[in-house]
Amino acid sequence: MEAALERLEVVKAALERIVLEPAYHDVLAVVKSARNGAVYGAKVRFPHALVMVFLFRSGTLREKLGLVLRATRTHARNLAQFATLYKLTCYVLKHFGPTPGKEGPYDHFVGGLVGGYFVFGGRSRRSGKIPSVNQQIVVYVFARVVLALARLAVKPGVGLPAVSEPEPSARISRLAWPVFASLSWAMVMHLFHYHPDDLQPSLRGSMSYIYQQSNEWDSLRNFIWHNK
Repeated sequence: MEAALERLEVVKAALERIVLEPAYHDVLAVVKSARNGAVYGAKVRFPHALVMVFLFRSGTLREKLGLVLRATRTHARNLAQFATLYKLTCYVLKHFGPTPGKEGPYDHFVGGLVGGYFVFGGRSRRSGKIPSVNQQIVVYVFARVVLALARLAVKPGVGLPAVSEPEPSARISRLAWPVFASLSWAMVMHLFHYHPDDLQPSLRGSMSYIYQQSNEWDSLRNFIWHNK
């Protein structure tokens, strides 16, 4: 028993030397990013899918659990694959690009481009449709990009001319958010009313529950305690 424990300690020490070796850092960062992508994807998707499926999907308990697990697996797998492709692309560009050993100004952009195309840009082989999990992730990222670009657009010296007074930027920022929020809701309500099939399914389901099914009841029971 003691001999086995000693061998385990030797193996552990050898592995620790490898993972702490600076020469291997960039390669091991690819592995670690894949691990973190998978873990984060599972943590984020599981509770979200659990709530959405049990609230808005019909079917048996087994079917619902299957949907939850498939959505969790897809989210975790895709984030792990994207992280791997992104990190690998950045690694290749850093070590084999125009200036070996140094990051270029567009390495991260190209890495995101490659990962986004191969992981999130494809369609399901079975149905030929864009997987709903991928749609949700890409739309989430797109919304954050738009908000970040909007902030950059009013930042002095970036979007606005550099000025000594921050007042123009602050005034635009105060006005921009309510305009953005109101237009976003105006557009989504218009689309939901006239073109619901073009909205993302989970959004359409939640909006149907709130705005359409609230028009239907035939007793006190399904007015307050139950829907429909």
